[in-house]
Amino acid sequence: MLEKALTGSKGYWTWIFILLAIIGAGFISYLRQFDYGLGITGMSRDVSWGFYISQFTFLVGVAASAVMLVIPYYLHDFKKFGKIVILGEFLAIAAVTMCILFIFVDLGQPARVMNVILHPTPNSILFWDAMVLNGYLFINLIVGWTTLTADRKGVPPPDWIKPFIYLSIPWAVSIHTVTAFLYAGLPGRHFWLTAVMAARFLGSAFASGPALLILLCFIVRRVSKFDPGKEAIQALGKIVTYAMFANVFLLGLEFFTAFYSQIPGHMHPFVYLYAGLDGYSKLVPLMWISTILAVVSLIILVNPNTRRKENMLAFACAAVFISLWIDKGFGLVVGGFVPNMFERVTEYWPSLPEALITLGIWSIGFLVLTVLYKIAIAVREQTASWPELH
Repeated sequence: MLEKALTGSKGYWTWIFILLAIIGAGFISYLRQFDYGLGITGMSRDVSWGFYISQFTFLVGVAASAVMLVIPYYLHDFKKFGKIVILGEFLAIAAVTMCILFIFVDLGQPARVMNVILHPTPNSILFWDAMVLNGYLFINLIVGWTTLTADRKGVPPPDWIKPFIYLSIPWAVSIHTVTAFLYAGLPGRHFWLTAVMAARFLGSAFASGPALLILLCFIVRRVSKFDPGKEAIQALGKIVTYAMFANVFLLGLEFFTAFYSQIPGHMHPFVYLYAGLDGYSKLVPLMWISTILAVVSLIILVNPNTRRKENMLAFACAAVFISLWIDKGFGLVVGGFVPNMFERVTEYWPSLPEALITLGIWSIGFLVLTVLYKIAIAVREQTASWPELH
């Protein structure tokens, strides 16, 4: 089926070459980082996790969101998701690929990746995070490719694939739970030391991932003859609504705990992010943009009349995605390091090479996603008139 990705319109190949150009710029920047070291980034002694780890954290959630299609479709026989479940699985593959690449560039020396295999440390959360991510990538590759091949041949998926499908459900939850434990298990970081960290991660994941998938469905509908289905998109919209509400509620609990208790270590990161601390306020505008977008998106999503309008739904999903990307892509990681153990503020902002490397990895993810979607759409267009076989 890979040959289907080698044919396409002028717009398709223009998009591919744009992605390749950005990947090239990112690779050149990575060569500079490889030669000079992580000192080329905006990270420092006080902020040792930056843009790379924050993107990894956010994208783990996008990958885990595929379960929000798998559960209704395979466990509850919700046929409306029949057309788009493959899109969710392929989105998970692209997201996990980016996650692994962000860990790779954050290590500094790529040879250190082999230490996970050569010197396994089961008492480390990082070890288990690496295991569940690679396992989830393997599961989605097997499930997605096998079910799509069956669709192309006009036969039901083989019985042996069903255990992998069912296994993907708890595995999807595990990848973001284990990632949350990376933060919640650090006793020296008050901002992360909270029992609801994993719940917050899952809430944001089940909002951001389906929101992105809805936007991708609208794009697919525009650039191809494949229609993911209005009812499926609206059902995803409801999932985004409930998950976003849960995420905002859990964040509110964090605010209450920090400020009602008046414990300085818990309050200072929130003060820094939303009001500035000791004259430092670099992230304040971003965090308020995230907050405003979250509120606006919820106003649109909670009202069924506005949610049913696809242009409003698209705007709300874009607002959800950007809001959560800011929250986890800047606030969550940087907030945990500010202030440091000596109550001093060291601000962080990604450097130009760091930003180019990040854009390069995102472009790799979109390239993988484009190729996989091109294949899936070609198969779906071919079998559009066939009865559902799952």
